[in-house]
Amino acid sequence: MQFGRTYEEFEVGATYKHWPGKTVTEYDDHLFCLLTMNHHPLHLDTNYAEKTTDFGKNVVVGNYIYSLLLGMSVPDVSGKAIANLEIESLKHVAPTFHGDTVYGETTVLDKWPSKSKDDRGIVHVETKGYKQDGTLVCVFRRKVMVPTETYIKERGGEQPGRPELREQEK
Repeated sequence: MQFGRTYEEFEVGATYKHWPGKTVTEYDDHLFCLLTMNHHPLHLDTNYAEKTTDFGKNVVVGNYIYSLLLGMSVPDVSGKAIANLEIESLKHVAPTFHGDTVYGETTVLDKWPSKSKDDRGIVHVETKGYKQDGTLVCVFRRKVMVPTETYIKERGGEQPGRPELREQEK
């Protein structure tokens, strides 16, 4: 299984469809709220959401959706990354609700070699997240520093530091 890409493997215009999707549960949403100390009742209080919002139900925290999409993109985009350099933009386009399934895809917008080190490059990508009915819910652009093939070879290959299995002696 591929886990990320080297600089040479990115092609401007390519789109990677991340698989599988993730069905967002109430538990997922509440856990994220608690971990990040976001106690807004729109996300945690069903009674509040039903009686006082236009949606009539809880809305999933947008930053959870962003985080979920970022995570979905790792095997295709940043699994080999040296660094995430910048989140250029982040737009929450439509709400996500408990029970919705989120899917993502990332398009390579541009790439260029690093100005300071010749064993890495910068990749500019846009990730879009959408629900099971195709509704766009989130879009973000980021710049990622990724290694070249030379960088990978010089540092021990695809899985540096992975120990080899030793059989126990009898």
